[in-house]
Amino acid sequence: MSHSRNRTALHPRLQPLVEELGVTAAILAAIALGTALLLYLGGYQVGAGLRALWSGSLGSWYAFASSTLVRAIPLMLTGCAVSIAFRAGVFNIGAEGQFLTGAGAATAIVLTPLLQRPPAAVTVVLALLIAAVAGAAWAAIAAVLRARFGVLEVISTIMLNFVALYGVSYLVRGPLQEPTRIYPQSSTIPDAFHLPRITGAGRLHIGLVLAILLTVLAGWILRRTAAGFRIVAVGESPSAAASAGEIDVSKTATRAFMASGALAGLAGGVEVLGITFALYENISPGYGYAAIAVALLAGLDPWRVLLTSVLFGALEAGSGAMQRDASVPSTLVSVIEALLILTVIGAQALRLRRTLARGSSLANATEA
Repeated sequence: MSHSRNRTALHPRLQPLVEELGVTAAILAAIALGTALLLYLGGYQVGAGLRALWSGSLGSWYAFASSTLVRAIPLMLTGCAVSIAFRAGVFNIGAEGQFLTGAGAATAIVLTPLLQRPPAAVTVVLALLIAAVAGAAWAAIAAVLRARFGVLEVISTIMLNFVALYGVSYLVRGPLQEPTRIYPQSSTIPDAFHLPRITGAGRLHIGLVLAILLTVLAGWILRRTAAGFRIVAVGESPSAAASAGEIDVSKTATRAFMASGALAGLAGGVEVLGITFALYENISPGYGYAAIAVALLAGLDPWRVLLTSVLFGALEAGSGAMQRDASVPSTLVSVIEALLILTVIGAQALRLRRTLARGSSLANATEA
C-alpha cells in the first residue's frame, strides 16, 4: 500500500507547478463565470459577449500577438516595478507618473536633431536608458520626501502622477509639439527609431523580449542575491532588518524605490518607440494603475507577473472587442478586474489567518 502511494505521489519539485496550474485554472474559471454573470445581469447577450472577449484576446495568433501581448509589455514592466517597491515596503502608487516621464524623455531624445546623427540603434538604446533614468529620477523625488521629511509615498506619488500628466500636456503643446501646431502631440518618430517588429507577429515588437528578460532578472535578484534579501527583509520587518540583519533600511528602501521607477520609466519609453511612435496626451490608458492589480494578483512575485500581465493584457484586448462586436461597455472588464483582485486579496488574508492560527495552536501544544 505504501509503495503504491509513493508511486502516485508527486515529485516535490513538481508540486509547486501543479499548485500554480490549479490556481491559474481557478482564476480563469472565475473570470469566465464572473463575466458571464455580469453580462447576464446587465441584460447583454452572454454568448456574444464571451465570444468577443475570446476572439479579441486569445482567439487567434494575430489577436494574441498584436493585441494581448502588445498590451502585456507595459503591464509586465510596470507590474514588476510595483512588485519590487511593494516587496521593500514602499507603496509606490506613482508608476503611472514614472511611465509618463519615461515616455516624454524617450520622445525628446529621438526627436533631438543632434541625437539623430549617430546610428539609429545607438539612439534607440540611449532613449530607453534615458527613459529609465527619468523614471528613477521621478521616483527619487518621492523617495527623498519619504526619507528626509517622512512624507507618505502614497500621497507624494499620487500627486507626482498629476504633475507628470500635466508635464506631458505641456510638452505636447509646447517644446515637443508637432510643426503645424495644430494637434496636441509631438512629431511622429521616424521609422529608423522604431523598435524592431517580431516577424510574423503583427504589431508585436522586441520590447517583449526586453520586458521578459528584466522581469526574470528581477525575480532572480529577489530570490538569489544579497540585495534581494535586503529588499525582502526590509519589506517584511524594517526593525528586524535593522537590528538583527544590520541593514540600512532607508537606503535599501530608496534603492528599491528608484529601481521601481526605472522600470516604469522604461515601460514608457518602450511604449513610445514600439507602439505609439509619438507623445500625446493620455498616452497611457492607466498602465501604472493597472500595474498595482497585476502585481497584487501575482503575489508581488516578478516571475508570476509574467503570467498576470498577459492575463490583464488579454482582458484589456478582449474588452475592446466586446465593445466593438457585442456592444458591451469596456468598463465591465474593469469591474471583473476589480472583483478578481478583491477575491485574491481576500484569499491571501484567509490563508495568512489560517497560518497564524496553525502556528499559535502549535506553540500552545509545544508549551503543554
